[in-house]
Amino acid sequence: MNKGRLWKMPVKLSEGKALYTLKLDHFETGLNQLLGNKIKFSFTGEIICPSCQKKTKKPYSGGFCFPCSQKLACCDICIVKPEMCHFAKGTCREPEWGEANCMIPHYVYLSNTSAVKVGITREKQLITRWIDQGATQGLPILKVQTRYISGRVEKVISELVSDKTNWREMLKGKPNDLDLSHHRDMLFESCGEELDELESEFGEENVAFLENESITSINYPVLEYPKKVASLSFDKTSVIEGELLGIKGQYLFFPQGVLNIRKFTSYVVEFDI
Repeated sequence: MNKGRLWKMPVKLSEGKALYTLKLDHFETGLNQLLGNKIKFSFTGEIICPSCQKKTKKPYSGGFCFPCSQKLACCDICIVKPEMCHFAKGTCREPEWGEANCMIPHYVYLSNTSAVKVGITREKQLITRWIDQGATQGLPILKVQTRYISGRVEKVISELVSDKTNWREMLKGKPNDLDLSHHRDMLFESCGEELDELESEFGEENVAFLENESITSINYPVLEYPKKVASLSFDKTSVIEGELLGIKGQYLFFPQGVLNIRKFTSYVVEFDI
């Protein structure tokens, strides 16, 4: 038995397959090899903020206590709405964090979760982002030099393509492959005027159109997809156990439902096989 705070599952792609690790503070174990085995989580009742390390009754913005969620840059509104980035105004909560995480190259991408969606992510997080969202295909379509620019581009494209993942549909099975390159070309044509305006505003050196990238395909470790998508929650039951039937996005599949590991970041649990 191992005990610690839950963290978002680290992921990587190997030969087209998503590989998952369960992380509890200092304990880590590969999850792919546990497929088909019975596993057990027992919530201890403690939630510990990853920033100040204090106990909290309710987590905010990815596991933080309320005071930390109000002062950390990673919890600001511009993280979920990058077009609202206010770094240039000198009002970033943590300028050093902003320099390291927002004032760096970002991709605007298309992915296939259950339908086409548009999204943004930091340059080095592209594959991780796709796996976290449960995408079976991904294609970068623009590379820009800051998070703010990526948010502005995403805002334009999201008028025609959703920027949200339908998580219930994503968990029901593997969608049909899509020609994301064709969707990219159609979007460039439909949004051409607005995208050209952004290129003029920020400069050609800061907005690069990617027309020759290859589509990445991702396969997930799944024995059986949920017949009915029912959410399991440590807020309702302290023990969640059963045969591990699959992993997709940040969800674990059990016979009785699905557990969103990311949602319970900072929850202290005991894990047993």
